[in-house]
Amino acid sequence: MEQESSNKLRLPRLYTIADAETLAARGVALDRFARELREAGVSLVQYRDKLGSEDEILRNAGTIASMFEGSGAVLVMNDSPVLALRAGWNAVHVGQEDAAVAEARRELSQGVIIGCSTHRDEQVIAADAVGADYIAIGPVFSTATKKNASPVVGLEGMRRARALTRRPLVAIGGITAQNAASVIEAGADTVAVIGALLRPGISTAALVREFLEAMPPAVGA
Repeated sequence: MEQESSNKLRLPRLYTIADAETLAARGVALDRFARELREAGVSLVQYRDKLGSEDEILRNAGTIASMFEGSGAVLVMNDSPVLALRAGWNAVHVGQEDAAVAEARRELSQGVIIGCSTHRDEQVIAADAVGADYIAIGPVFSTATKKNASPVVGLEGMRRARALTRRPLVAIGGITAQNAASVIEAGADTVAVIGALLRPGISTAALVREFLEAMPPAVGA
């Protein structure tokens, strides 16, 4: 994955999120989920755990890292630059209530990718100004995988975000294989997916392929 500068960062079309709480609620083991992502050729994975202790998060991060060893995948730690550093991961994603992008930049080594969640136009502008490597915008559609989610921005919000920054945009929230192409057409470079990769009776690997087939390939892919 190229990172000559924030504007030249190339993200794959699919940004998968392993959310500990969602996996537990669906009865899916983390190692199995990570293995199927790897088998499907996923190259960008975020681990999100809002309830686990630091030791639990690092242990699970190790499980994911072992599954993707040698793949060149970008592994993103949610919330914590400190845990990203301790896990030896190459990216961190911070939210509006988490450590600021500038703080994360001070704590992490050069070359680590820093992404930032946004939910409104002014937050997109601010994330661009402080140098986030990529900017996530959402929820684009209604979502059940995040408690107390911000108001839906819709495709129009996605278009506005695209007009406000040249940095890579990650769309998140309620995205399915059926609506993913419309999100890309509205200006997203990448779609982030959690629950849509967990469907009873269908493997995660098959669902990943369904998403990839539904979207145009990334520029330069």
